[in-house]
Amino acid sequence: MKPNITWILVADGARARILVNQGPGKGIEQLAGADFRADHSPSGALMSDRPGRTFDSAGGGRHAMDAKTDPHTAAKRDFAGQIADFLEHNAQQKKFARLIILAAAKTLGDLRAALPDPVRALVTAEVAKDLTHVPNEELLGHLGDVLAA
Repeated sequence: MKPNITWILVADGARARILVNQGPGKGIEQLAGADFRADHSPSGALMSDRPGRTFDSAGGGRHAMDAKTDPHTAAKRDFAGQIADFLEHNAQQKKFARLIILAAAKTLGDLRAALPDPVRALVTAEVAKDLTHVPNEELLGHLGDVLAA
């Protein structure tokens, strides 16, 4: 019988890691190669130095245009999309049967929007908490309600 492998995604807008549980009583361990970091540059580095300019619809005045989106928000959504792509690729290869997501509230929302339906169907629990700073050994205490590790 194949073990019921559970992946645990721990994420915020700029960092993520995936842990693995091989079944009840087996604990958790870091998945090799599944430690993600996003570019956390200042806003000036994420966008051009000056906003574009436009003419008034009537008259000869010119005004700066506001950015359509905040560059940090867009970068965080892109990061969630990269994680979703990684999860989708591994779900297609049946590397895990269940997925638990521990993420900051905004990141959890970005992940929900980015996850394709087949991966979303594997999600068994979500915890809206930023636990990226918690060492792996201490995460079991936060998983008591959602995982028998």
